Amino acid sequence: MKEDYKFQFTFNAINKQLENALNLGYKIITCSDYESHSVAFTDKIIINRVDIDFSVKKAERLGEIFNDLGIKGSFFIRLHAPEYNPFSFENYRIIKFLIDSGHEIGYHSEIIDQSEIWNEDASKNLIRDIEVINKIFEIKITGVASHGGMTGLNNLDFWKIHKAQDFGLLYEAYDWFNETFYISDSEWTRWKCYDKGKLLKGDNRSFDEHVRDEHQLIYLLIHSDTYFKKHFYE
Repeated sequence: MKEDYKFQFTFNAINKQLENALNLGYKIITCSDYESHSVAFTDKIIINRVDIDFSVKKAERLGEIFNDLGIKGSFFIRLHAPEYNPFSFENYRIIKFLIDSGHEIGYHSEIIDQSEIWNEDASKNLIRDIEVINKIFEIKITGVASHGGMTGLNNLDFWKIHKAQDFGLLYEAYDWFNETFYISDSEWTRWKCYDKGKLLKGDNRSFDEHVRDEHQLIYLLIHSDTYFKKHFYE
């Protein structure tokens, strides 16, 4: 008898979980929507954030899922990743597709990493990178999300002494970490969650299971790289 093992992080699975959230009455919005108070805070809300750490190609599939469900997401792109070039022929096409579909594009920033590696000022790096994204994609980004890479440095430390508004932005994406029920797939093979900044140890229930608890305000962070059609190595 064949034992039945199930991969959890398929595109079909996240599609169904988002659909279930909509059926439970959640409004699924972008980071900029939340920061600009575009919905009533009395509504049940899911802030929908996607960090593109390694795969722009997989981000296109998530964008298609969001389009089919009639929801928007915030996609944060890296500029200096060795894993991808956001301005390559195909990646540029995909990011433009996300923009044209009405999704938000933000900067997945590595400004302290850049500063230490290049011996350059972190603030100047941030200003330059924002200008590059705005110029090439003909948009005006309103937010950044700090990336955690392999340097051992914490890019969030920059924001201990700076404010997003100092750089013409609305937010840094961790601004609401301590006021939300935060769910992330960042452990790759399982979910983790924080309640108003406090890690709920041992609670690796899925996004769908948490949605059924009907938290008023959920901050969902997923990564395009985590998802697949059939298996991780496809």
